[in-house]
Amino acid sequence: MSFVDMLLRAEARHRSRLCVGLDPDPARLPGRWRGRVEHLYDFCAAIVDATADLVCAYKPQIAYFAAHGAEAQLERLMAHIRVVAPEVPIILDAKRGDIGSTAEQYAKEAFERYGADAVTLSPFMGFDSVEPYLRYPGKGVFLLCRTSNPGGDDLQAQRLADVPGQPRLYEHIAALAQGPWNRHGQMGLVVGATYPQEIERVRAIAPTVPLLIPGVGAQGGDAATTVRAGWRGDAAGHTTGPVIVNSSRAILYASTGDDFATAARAEAERTRAALWV
Repeated sequence: MSFVDMLLRAEARHRSRLCVGLDPDPARLPGRWRGRVEHLYDFCAAIVDATADLVCAYKPQIAYFAAHGAEAQLERLMAHIRVVAPEVPIILDAKRGDIGSTAEQYAKEAFERYGADAVTLSPFMGFDSVEPYLRYPGKGVFLLCRTSNPGGDDLQAQRLADVPGQPRLYEHIAALAQGPWNRHGQMGLVVGATYPQEIERVRAIAPTVPLLIPGVGAQGGDAATTVRAGWRGDAAGHTTGPVIVNSSRAILYASTGDDFATAARAEAERTRAALWV
């Protein structure tokens, strides 16, 4: 089953557009686990167990594991998600972007070592840095397009004088992902929830590609506004332009006590309901 098929089925089955980001910070682990790197897996697995029926995707962030030499715990977590929530796609948040030969290795890392269903990428080095990931049939790639950080304006909002119509860079990326780069229907875009007008603009340019939207929750993005800007469906209620709305810290750290998993579920339920508009 392709990434997009998994996504649409999980959305319909769980009535959810919520993605839980798995970004475990040892300093914020609950109770007796606080500061103990060896419990990153235990923490994330408990979050997965508590939310598996509430999400359309999970998004582990590789840096939160690799920084602590905990890649084996990430591999174990990926396998755990496959058992607990086999119908839920996993997006590896890696934001890779390098020349073709190196991209081949990063693609192998994401799809063969970790078994991800999709991966986030930077398109800055052009199509040949993205193409190796597209050799994996059914796998998804999400190109950074209009990110939620303030510094995104530095490049993404700049106009391209040599492109007809002088689009902004993020608009040009959206057009590439909807058109010539999306050879096998594998592409999606990352667009921050803190810029709902830009979400709507990206959706106008790229009406059918999945949008991965971080920034709801701790970063301040509004759930209902985000969905209205980005999600599209037909008269029969079928999704024609899916959104994957990510929340990480608000769910992961809903409680600092032993009830962290229960609190995470409650926050995930609240966010899922807010996104189902």
